[in-house]
Amino acid sequence: QLQVVESGGGLVQPGGSLRLSCTASGFTSDYYAIGWFRQAPGKEREGVSCVYSGGARYYADSVKGRFNISRDNAKNQVTLQMNRLKPEDTGVYYCAATLGFRKCVPIDFDSWGQGTQVTVSS
Repeated sequence: QLQVVESGGGLVQPGGSLRLSCTASGFTSDYYAIGWFRQAPGKEREGVSCVYSGGARYYADSVKGRFNISRDNAKNQVTLQMNRLKPEDTGVYYCAATLGFRKCVPIDFDSWGQGTQVTVSS
């Protein structure tokens, strides 16, 4: 069974940076995806960035050029480096994993972390 554990998050001023980390375990296939999703108050959960076992990466338009997702295969760890943060980046960030090559949307992921709060405010 896939399991993910998140770390990172916190409070940062606009224009600042934060790093989120996710460690995944329990893969039963060489084909998988790990992604970061976020949910702002009153809004639906959305895909922020995903990385696939073949190396492909996806970024939501709202974070392109500011966020970078990277993967350490040896540690099964995925890091989301968030730069030039904006107040609209505020929300609970979740790491999730799934087997296969799936779209970076919440419904396609089935193993979720507990979430970590990211607040961008002055």
